[in-house]
Amino acid sequence: MDHCRKQVKSDCEELLSRFQRTESVRFEIFSKIWREMRFSQIFYGTVKHEKRAFSRLVLDTACSFLLPPFSFQIRVGGLYLLHSLYQCQTASPPEQIRLALKDWEDVKKFEKDAVDAQHLDVVYVLQQLMFRKAFHFTAMPTLLSFQKKRKVERTALCEEFMERASRPQELINIERLEELSNIHELYEKLKASVSSTSEPAVSSVNLLRNELVPQLRSSVVDFYNWQQKKDGKVEDEDDDEGASSQQESSRRAELLASIKSKAYGEAAEASKSRRHRQVEVDPTSDESGPSPSSGYSRTNKLSLKARTNQNIHIAGDMWKEATNTTRINRLTTLDFVPEEKPKKYIRFKW
Repeated sequence: MDHCRKQVKSDCEELLSRFQRTESVRFEIFSKIWREMRFSQIFYGTVKHEKRAFSRLVLDTACSFLLPPFSFQIRVGGLYLLHSLYQCQTASPPEQIRLALKDWEDVKKFEKDAVDAQHLDVVYVLQQLMFRKAFHFTAMPTLLSFQKKRKVERTALCEEFMERASRPQELINIERLEELSNIHELYEKLKASVSSTSEPAVSSVNLLRNELVPQLRSSVVDFYNWQQKKDGKVEDEDDDEGASSQQESSRRAELLASIKSKAYGEAAEASKSRRHRQVEVDPTSDESGPSPSSGYSRTNKLSLKARTNQNIHIAGDMWKEATNTTRINRLTTLDFVPEEKPKKYIRFKW
């Protein structure tokens, strides 16, 4: 069934992209697109022993659109898609929707956001799934089995469905604004009580900022509007900047090609017939560098043993003692190899 996963995912993305163009979260509009695409026929043609496995595959694919990091409208479309697929599946008894316990918090938060925005059809569809016990709460989001591949192929998420991350909107929400206003009022009362008993010089100090919460909220809204306008301008300027970006890329490619040609042109390579030869160095010459006529020069450096024998001179009995092999000499010598015995071949009598 894994070979059908990409096709099912592409069909779900096509349905949700059409729903996204409507810029609505109503179930009536989603059902109209569902009927136009005849999406209920996705279960047609499955064999009896494949019905349950295919239903599980389709529900798992649709359940991914209900969870973050997708936008609110795509998550609403994913909820409607789950509800419709659960109703239209051909498996009997119907296959349940796998949902991990860690993802249930995101679903409850999504329900709360729908209640606050008065999207009652979203809440109704979610409650219908809960009433019919459509969710199967599990420990892991995917089904674990013995000898399963550790590295599962993860498909790329559709960037059009992703909600743009906005840190100010995440930090400044309704609950925190209410809490901040309550703290601001309490601090104002406390400051008024202290200033009434203190000296007039102290009371003249302005420790409060009037209308702090409304100003904070308006600044976040202005930032969000500016962000939306900026995204629109970028889309409009893509066509104008296309030609200039191509010219810049072509200029850069030409510059890199010229730099490479210069670098490779300066490096003179010797012919194949002379690569194995070594340049003879004249020890009597005082020049430190190689001769200009030679294309390739290489100096052979003496080994440590040769330099030691050249610099250190031992004479007399000291040389005889040094040449004698001892136990320590055998341990430190690397080229000590025991003599190999000749192999004996067995002659067979025919």
